[in-house]
Amino acid sequence: MEKKNFRPDKIMMYFRAEWKVLALITVSGLIYNLGLMAGPWFEGKMAGCLMQILTGTERFPAMLRLAPAYVIVIGTVQLARYIKRFYVRRFANNVNRRMKRILYRTLIHKSRVELEKEGAGNVITKAISDVDDCVEGMRKFTTEIFDTGVALFGYVCMLLYYDWRLALCSMIFPPFSYIIAEKMKRIVQTTGADYKKQTGKLNAVTLDRITNAITYRVFGCEKERGENYEVHLKEYEQAAVKANIWNAALPPVYKVIAMAGTVMILYFGSENILGMGWTSWDVAAFTTFLACYAKLSDKSSKAAKLFNAVHKAQVSWKRIHPYMERASEAVEKDEIAAQNENYSAESSDKDVKNGPGGSAVHKSGQQSEKNSVKENVAVADHLTFAYPGSDPIFKEISFTAKPGQIVGITGPVACGKSTLGKSFLCEYPYEGHLTYGGRELSSYTENERSRIIGYLGHDPELLGDSVENNVLLGDDDNVWTWLRAVCFDEEVREMEEKEKTVVGNSGVRLSGGQAARLALARTLCHGKPVLVLDDPFSALDRNTEKQVFEHVKELSKDRIVFLISHRLYLFPEFDQVIWMDQKMGTCSSHERLMAENPQYAELYRAQVSEKDENILSSEKKDHPDGAQKYEDIE
Repeated sequence: MEKKNFRPDKIMMYFRAEWKVLALITVSGLIYNLGLMAGPWFEGKMAGCLMQILTGTERFPAMLRLAPAYVIVIGTVQLARYIKRFYVRRFANNVNRRMKRILYRTLIHKSRVELEKEGAGNVITKAISDVDDCVEGMRKFTTEIFDTGVALFGYVCMLLYYDWRLALCSMIFPPFSYIIAEKMKRIVQTTGADYKKQTGKLNAVTLDRITNAITYRVFGCEKERGENYEVHLKEYEQAAVKANIWNAALPPVYKVIAMAGTVMILYFGSENILGMGWTSWDVAAFTTFLACYAKLSDKSSKAAKLFNAVHKAQVSWKRIHPYMERASEAVEKDEIAAQNENYSAESSDKDVKNGPGGSAVHKSGQQSEKNSVKENVAVADHLTFAYPGSDPIFKEISFTAKPGQIVGITGPVACGKSTLGKSFLCEYPYEGHLTYGGRELSSYTENERSRIIGYLGHDPELLGDSVENNVLLGDDDNVWTWLRAVCFDEEVREMEEKEKTVVGNSGVRLSGGQAARLALARTLCHGKPVLVLDDPFSALDRNTEKQVFEHVKELSKDRIVFLISHRLYLFPEFDQVIWMDQKMGTCSSHERLMAENPQYAELYRAQVSEKDENILSSEKKDHPDGAQKYEDIE
């Protein structure tokens, strides 16, 4: 969970969140970069000592004193460099993990309409490549503050100390590399943005090619799809070349420009050695000055390269910034909601304390209970739904469902049964009204709606994890209670690791019926006030379906259950039935639909024999509360 005052849409927040790591980077970075100046100094001293040894004015032990000192100093500097680089990487990894966690959380809460509009390829690119590029820019910026900023300052001071006139003349060239880097900003950003777009398109086409590979092969479309993929691949390659050519070609140019000042050093430095220049030098001073300038030029070229990296990071940040802004808005909403909850709790405590007496409090409690029952009602009033740009799937559907009721939804194939169930998720806008607790479902925030609606669709969407984790999702509960509720406990006990058995990617190790029951167990375990179950028994045999249904009914006495199914022999047990056909819906009881709706009656009788119907009717009379267990129907 992010810290309370953390704002994901502000880059500085990520630096502030890692202040401890940055403090270690600062200390080690100062030691390393200030220590770098010792290298040229020792190199000059050793070069001068060598000349003195060759001319006989100095003895070899002098070199023996300098060499170990040089090794120790350089070793200390490199150790500081190791520490700095280690914590810079840790900083980058922490920021990368934080950004991706925020981005994934935002993507999860985006509506299906928004995700489809943006495209899977762009989403993948933003979730992986853009975050990586943005963090890489932040890492290089953090690194170069010390490796370039501090080091450059030290080298400039050293050059000015040895010969300020020659230093000023030779340092005319490095700023030109900075100017060129800034001038190239526009083309680097433009080509980088185009490269990101082509990456997103290629990801989308690749995903489509993999997902629908069998379909394309069966219908003989592989050749056409392959040609289309080659077109996108060629466009991606062209965009990649245009973007990367500048990143690859510019750094050597920056280095050549920065090193141009070496010519002046060789000429005027030689005059200084001969005593004809601006100052008097020996070989040691000349070597130190030249080595120091070479390092300064190298750092200058890297600084110019840093500008290009930052420009590239800016492109990526602009692409993911809307997601970060959305995360910041969510943080603000959560804070307001928490304040409102605290205020409500305080007000409630005051009301209880200030009650006139036990009787009044009791009456208030009774009234609150009645209001609660009333508020937990789900109501559809002239509900109409159509996908964007399409004709309505269904229209003018109305119903009222109370806690403890099971509402069946059925109809011919492609009549909109599943779409009606998905309407509760508010993935797409609808017309009319769909309320819970007297409030429009679409007006709830995603977090609020997720605490109200539990949904189980056709795809079980199982995790590549254990049976236990698929059901509990990290909660502390007894998994066997829920496995028993869906008649899956005996089969799990026979598995090699029982509830710890890994079901494989998307439940590949399970049969269709096992996967459906495992998904249903998860839905029941995390039961919400309203459960929408889309054909949960389609892969089950008839007897197992009856047993599971009884358990669902027993566990849902205080919930509203909408059960979508094309198998009708359990529908006499439902409190209400919604029959959908020709874009219209009729909500009534099973008995009335059997009497008034010929299509429903025909479909029901086609599935249930006269013997089964008689048995079901007698069981319902004997057990009006529906608590009995069904026996096998031969």
